[in-house]
Amino acid sequence: MARLKNYYLSEVVPALTKEFNYKNPMQVPKMQKIVINMGLGEAIQNVKIIDGAVQELAMITGQKPVITKAKKSIATFKLRQGMAIGCSVTLRKEIMYEFFDRLVNVALPKVRDFRGISPQAFDGRGNFSIGLQEQIIFPEVEYDKVEKIKGMNITIVTTAKTDNEARVLLKLMGVPFKN
Repeated sequence: MARLKNYYLSEVVPALTKEFNYKNPMQVPKMQKIVINMGLGEAIQNVKIIDGAVQELAMITGQKPVITKAKKSIATFKLRQGMAIGCSVTLRKEIMYEFFDRLVNVALPKVRDFRGISPQAFDGRGNFSIGLQEQIIFPEVEYDKVEKIKGMNITIVTTAKTDNEARVLLKLMGVPFKN
């Protein structure tokens, strides 16, 4: 069992039950999935960027990414329907907890001038999104083999009904929020 999942079951669930007075253990919010998305607009001119992004995302997550394609053509961007414009991965269960642990404890502290994550990035339904400017903060990515610095969006989907419940859940799980 992942270290963070064990911590969630032993420490976080009782703390959340006590704070929000849940009557049933199934009411306690938990992380459902983590979606990592790399949008690559430059892939229109250079198709090889997609291959590098797929390899790096596979190394970071331990799972093969899905290549996302354009849904419709946009002439001003020279974009045709069906062109590859990014890649994404959905992590669940054990792999999700392992990735979350590495994100919070290893990758985020390596961000330049890091003072915490904004607690305002919730969507109103208990889901939390983070935008990262560079993929090289993850230790799996070899800096010498990176041809271009690419950013990524990380969305943490929880079963929480409100943003406050999700904020407390993520704070107890170790996310460094700004004060």
